[in-house]
Amino acid sequence: MQPKELIRGFSTGEFETRTKNAQALMAQQGLAGMLLMSEPDVRYFSGFQTLFWQSPTRPWFLFVPAQGKPIAVIPEIGAALMRQSWLEDIRTWSAPAPEDDGISLLTELLSPLAAGKARIGVMKGHETLLRMPLGDWERLIAGLPGLEIADVTGLVQGLRMVKSPAEIVKLSHICGIGSATFARVPEIMSEGMALEDVFRTFRREALGQGADDAPYVVGAADQGGYVDVISPPSRRPLQSGDVLMLDTGLTWDGYFCDFDRNWAIGRADDAARRAYDVLWRATEAGIAAARPGNTCRDLFNVMSAVISELDDSGGDIGRLGHGLGMQLTEQPSHAAFDTTVLTENMVLTLEPSLSYGDGLMMVHEENIVVGADSARLLTTRAAPELPVI
Repeated sequence: MQPKELIRGFSTGEFETRTKNAQALMAQQGLAGMLLMSEPDVRYFSGFQTLFWQSPTRPWFLFVPAQGKPIAVIPEIGAALMRQSWLEDIRTWSAPAPEDDGISLLTELLSPLAAGKARIGVMKGHETLLRMPLGDWERLIAGLPGLEIADVTGLVQGLRMVKSPAEIVKLSHICGIGSATFARVPEIMSEGMALEDVFRTFRREALGQGADDAPYVVGAADQGGYVDVISPPSRRPLQSGDVLMLDTGLTWDGYFCDFDRNWAIGRADDAARRAYDVLWRATEAGIAAARPGNTCRDLFNVMSAVISELDDSGGDIGRLGHGLGMQLTEQPSHAAFDTTVLTENMVLTLEPSLSYGDGLMMVHEENIVVGADSARLLTTRAAPELPVI
């Protein structure tokens, strides 16, 4: 049974708060608005949620003005759904229209600001994209002389890093579903099962446990360990002496979990047990350090210190975790370069990894929320010793 407070979508108050917070920051930066065009950013301020973003054919735009509600400029096919949101000003065109895919509507909306030589923001930085043809962007800007374009990557990502209580409820729920799915693995997986079938079985179990979707399921299995964590599954059967890893991003109401689990098949050798122990303790160190005032670099350093007992490569995967929310991976990054200060209600993936043996690797993940004084697990903590199936 779902918790009483677990409901799909958000109240209008949630979106009003998000918008007002953004507008307060825009005022500090002298911005007349923000033009957003990627799925999570549009959804964050509007609640517009659809799988239609999977198609690259149509662009979608949301303008967040300095005052008032956001304005949607979207293809007509999305109008009925957008009208169910809290927005009132919804401007549409018949798309696709390669000669004018919303450009004239955007020009009409932004021309008064250009005439006043106003400054608006778009997402320009890391983990962002221009989700419209570059040629259309160039035509739009050419038609708006006087308009200044600023970078609002830090503004938007900074807001999205800190989750509301309603968001945390959804994230906790999907992490619980993921934990329940992983708990079933020893019962539904066995030696001789093809890795391809392991993936399919895991997806079916996740959906049965209540996930809306299992868009991200990766993993590996081989003798004593695995060599990568992103390859598609093969028909190779699980064998005694394998280490099996499954990593999943399940979704519920548009929010992700992202964590993995490791098992030995039949038996575990000493090297795999040792690697697992080091990663488990590195994760413990990360959980203990995930307190307001510490930085993502601090998390990276404390986890790296434990990892160095076995692997002194310094985290050559690039980072040891990241933010989590409407996307499988969000800002910030637990890396030496990221000095983002942790604050209460950040939801994070801790993801220490190491290399061992003859080119083998192991990864360990948990999802946490930063509290006022310490972190709280959203996932059911992995066993302290490498479990054997």
